[in-house]
Amino acid sequence: MTAYFPRRMPSPVRIVCLAALATLAGCAPGSSLPPMPPPANVAYRLGAGDQLRVLTYNDLQLTNSFTVGDNGRIAFPLIGSIQASGLTTHELESAITSRLVAEGVLNHPSVSVEVTQYRPIFVLGEVAHPGQYPYMPGMTTLSAVALAGGYTYRAITDYAGAVRSGPDGQAAEGRVKRNSLLQPGDVITVYERYF
Repeated sequence: MTAYFPRRMPSPVRIVCLAALATLAGCAPGSSLPPMPPPANVAYRLGAGDQLRVLTYNDLQLTNSFTVGDNGRIAFPLIGSIQASGLTTHELESAITSRLVAEGVLNHPSVSVEVTQYRPIFVLGEVAHPGQYPYMPGMTTLSAVALAGGYTYRAITDYAGAVRSGPDGQAAEGRVKRNSLLQPGDVITVYERYF
């Protein structure tokens, strides 16, 4: 017995099939997420995991590298623990300078703080090598995917999901495009296509 397939589908069947495909396309993973707002053009705020170099002019004992701990603080010699998370590098310089003077360690300290390594980003989902990667200023979604070995053949390549922690510590989730700028600590999810 031979099956018969019409050369051309009747118009109502074609319309139903097209409507079903359009519905599936609208239900793609992550498509309902709101767009992630671009990073504000303001000074970078330090966070847990950032590595810093603190230079104290003319005092090698107070010049060292530090990592911002989970509690958002660094342990500075002679003056103890100092809040770093949520501050800019200039604000941290001022905080260290004030504490050095208040504790009587130095009269007129000159302190400089620089970020030597930003906290990492994380790339999940349909990439060759999901995992943790170092953040670099100017990094986009596409450059993060490139670090993770590129897209798999099942990946949605037009957009991805992102989870970003704000300065208040609250996480926001949204959709990012290929050329969207990332921030340190972002978690990127590359979604899988349905078909």
